Parts: sequence; structure tokens; C-alpha cells
Amino acid sequence: MELIHAIVYGIIQGVTAYLPISSDAHIRLVQSFLHWDKDESPVFVAYTAVIQLGPTLAVILYYRKVIAKALKRWFQTVIGNRPPRDAKLAWGVFWGTIPIIVLGLLLQKPIETHFRSLYYVAGSLIAIAFVMFYGDKIQKEGRDVNDVEVKDGLIVGLWQCLALIPGASRSGSTITGSLFQGFKRESAAEFAFLLGIPSFTAAGVYEGLKYHQELHALLQPLAISFVISFVVAYACLAWFLHFLQKKGVGPFVIYRIVLGIVILGLVFGGVLEPNAGAKPLADEGGKTSMLSTAERR
Repeated sequence: MELIHAIVYGIIQGVTAYLPISSDAHIRLVQSFLHWDKDESPVFVAYTAVIQLGPTLAVILYYRKVIAKALKRWFQTVIGNRPPRDAKLAWGVFWGTIPIIVLGLLLQKPIETHFRSLYYVAGSLIAIAFVMFYGDKIQKEGRDVNDVEVKDGLIVGLWQCLALIPGASRSGSTITGSLFQGFKRESAAEFAFLLGIPSFTAAGVYEGLKYHQELHALLQPLAISFVISFVVAYACLAWFLHFLQKKGVGPFVIYRIVLGIVILGLVFGGVLEPNAGAKPLADEGGKTSMLSTAERR
């Protein structure tokens, strides 16, 4: 992987990690336009999962006081010093993380291969956009993040599973699910971001360990992408929360629909290959590897 690739991937991941427009969709689109499809493979999926730890660290630092308080209360409920209702946010995040971990493991192969087709990307961009729009329209200024219940975690956790399809957007699906649960916009985003911490971390650690040998040869670009994604994501967080509170998701809905239509137009027009990079590349040992592709350049 070239240095410019690492820089671009870091910027994309940082900008789109918490905006409801899908980081996976933008990475796939940039790869197709710039003919970087050779980067694509299950190892590259692991690469993007690891650099997502940059935005994850950004949101942990941004909400460090909220997280510290929630974890303290959660631990006190575990040892019996507090009733469970005093740690509702932490328990909501805990139970809300289980669905995506289970489905992520069950659907690992299609997630790494077929779901990365531009048909899936464009379709999910457009479909979730309409659901986001409806969720924002029926949203009422009501529930705060401190009102999170276990059932909210489970329901929004199921919404989060939509993000297993590139283009759906983890923040987009979870913010929408939170809006349907009656949370006001800023609280919906806050809960969505907090809910993403365990799943982002689990995915990054799991994929990093699974492909640690291949990723070891990519440490320099991996570090560059990680640092850039962290800095950019942290800078975007405050802006997005302010924008969401004032404007809602409308502009992002329009952007998603336009982007989805453009992708479909380019695919049907023969400009973009829909399955470029969507199928794994096998090395001599039968294990998919981005490194073998890089060596053939």
C-alpha cells in the first residue's frame, strides 16, 4: 500500500466515521474511481476495521466523563452496591452490542466479499436515507441519553446490525433507531456513538489478531491512517452534534440519495465495475491476502 492510500483512507474514515453517510461506501467509491481496487481483500477489510479504532478513541476521549461515570455505576451494579437501574446507559450499551457481534461472526464471509458490491452499497445508501428522513420527521423533543433502558439498547443494537452492509452507515442506522425510540437528536447521536464503541473495538481487535501477520507488513500505513482518522474524527464530532441539533438529518438524506443514484448510474453506464474488489484474492496457501497483490504491482 502506498503512502497516499493510507492518508486518503485515514481522512475518509475520520470524516465519515460519525457522519451518517457510510465510511465503507466512500472508501469503496474512492477505490473504484482511483483504480485502487487492488487494495481490496479480506485483509483490507481488517485494515479498515483496525483504523476505525482511531475514531473510536476520539469518541472515548470526547465522552470520557460520561463513559467514566457509566462504567463506575455499571461496576457497582455488578458487585451489588447499586441497583441495575442506576447504570441503565451502561447496560443498554452492553446488551445493544450483542446482536452485531453475533451477526458479524455469522455473516463474516459475505460481509468481507459479496456485501462490498457497489449494488449493495448504493442500495443501502438510498434505502436507509428514506428511513432516516422518516425517523427525523417523527422525532420529538423528549428522551435524554440518561433515559436509556435495556430494551432501547437491544432495539437500537438491532438497527446497528444494518451497518454490516457497506453503505448503511453505523451512525446512520443507530441514530435512526434512537430517533424511533423517542430520543431527541443530540441524545440519539450520543447514544449511537457510545453504542458503537464496543463493536468498533471488538471488530478492530478481532480483525487485527486474525490477520496480524499480514498487517504487520503494513504497520507504517496502518499507523498513518489510524492517527489521521483519530484527529479528523475528533474535529468532526462537535461540529456534527451542533449541526444535527440545528438542521437534523435532512442534508445527509439528500447526500445519500444523490450519491446512491450516482453510483448506480456509473455502474450501469459501465464506468465502475460493481464487483471490483468484492471477491477475495487467494494466495498460494488459500488465505486471502492484500500483500500478495501488492507484491505483484
